[in-house]
Amino acid sequence: MRYTPAALALSMLAALTSSVGYGAPYQPDPRSVVLADQGRSALAAGRVQDAIDSFEAALAIDPGHVAVYLDLAQAARDDGLQGKAIYYYRSALEREPGNLAAISGEGEAMLEKGAVEKARRNLAKLESLCGGNCPETRQLARALEKGPSAAVLTAEAITPETVVTQN
Repeated sequence: MRYTPAALALSMLAALTSSVGYGAPYQPDPRSVVLADQGRSALAAGRVQDAIDSFEAALAIDPGHVAVYLDLAQAARDDGLQGKAIYYYRSALEREPGNLAAISGEGEAMLEKGAVEKARRNLAKLESLCGGNCPETRQLARALEKGPSAAVLTAEAITPETVVTQN
């Protein structure tokens, strides 16, 4: 009787550890794959909004499909919405923390936004994960060599001219 709780705990531990090793790899919903393919072809044709619509529909069907988050992030970058792209890259990283494409894409979006130091941190993370020869590391390193694409305009940079008129 004294050993019953310990025996139950050990048997539960054995059951849990043995079931973890038999999990099947993730398979995305086929409908989500079809919608993602439609979105990719729309993005290649330059129809960014149609691509975003297809990608969002694919995520509605299968919210765990990480490749769709990456596609959505690329569409947001093509649309000039780097902040939204960073959100999608981070959503992909929540689901797959070691996703090299998401780390690289997030770094590029940060660089486009003007956050050079954060992009360098992503490059350092990529170099520690896969070294300097993987395509994602080389791509982010090339983008960092070019520097930020455009100057970031802040509200303080634009000051309206004050004009006083008499009524």
